[in-house]
Amino acid sequence: MIGTTGNLDLLSLLNMKLKSYYELIKFRLSFLVAFSSGFGYILGNHGIVNWSQFIAFCVGGFLVSGAAITINQILEKEYDKVMKRTMGRPLPTNRVSLLEATIFAIALLFIGFSMLFITTNILIVLISMFSMLMYCFVYTPLKRVGPIAVFVGAIPGALPPLLGWVAATGHISYEALIIFGIQFIWQFPHFWAIAWLADDDYKKAGFKLLPAGGKKDMRTAINIMIYTLFLLPLGLLPAKFGVAGINSAIIATICGVLFLAQTFSLMRDNSRKSALKIMYGSFLYLPIVQIAYLVDKI
Repeated sequence: MIGTTGNLDLLSLLNMKLKSYYELIKFRLSFLVAFSSGFGYILGNHGIVNWSQFIAFCVGGFLVSGAAITINQILEKEYDKVMKRTMGRPLPTNRVSLLEATIFAIALLFIGFSMLFITTNILIVLISMFSMLMYCFVYTPLKRVGPIAVFVGAIPGALPPLLGWVAATGHISYEALIIFGIQFIWQFPHFWAIAWLADDDYKKAGFKLLPAGGKKDMRTAINIMIYTLFLLPLGLLPAKFGVAGINSAIIATICGVLFLAQTFSLMRDNSRKSALKIMYGSFLYLPIVQIAYLVDKI
């Protein structure tokens, strides 16, 4: 009985530790990075997929993303402790130590970069490394400086589809820059909607992400509307330059108009409910539009 109980306790501890590491990499966010990378890869290959390379590329990107997110939490451990939305994370609760998290991040980086180097090309590794460094060591500290952090953070955030295109074609082209640009602009209403919802928590940690004076007011709502408006012409560029067809342009326009309509509600009432709708709208817009481009191209 003692041995059985000991084994159960050991399995329970192991399960808790694995769950903590799972939380560290923010699986859904890392998966979205891999999804966007895969989108760029398939689009660049015109739907003709080398599945072994594709899977290795996506998994490598997922691991590098998970490592970057872990490093971000290492650097922000003390700030996470004071915010309600983050105080339950593995590091603030000491379910994972700083040493364990550091070793975990290094291991993920080594495996992820190795997979990218072996299966793709050196340009992918260099861009991925640049993205990781910018996210962890430029964007992260800038969050306490001002909304310039959103601009900086949008760069590594928009690189996954470009990386996918480069993995497929071996070079950066105007098509890669188009899909990069769409995801780059999309991040502004996405980030600012989240910052609006988490503003009280962010202020406790000294994070300054909202634009136009950093207040939840009409000026911020107008900024969100303007950047969402930019998605309408940008969504047409893949059709204009032959990256995708007219059907996806129609879908991108419809999604863009619906996304934009949500920003008018925020301008009208400056409410949390309207900001929440924009955040959910941003989660829907990007994958729907990217899938439309893929289906249209394939």
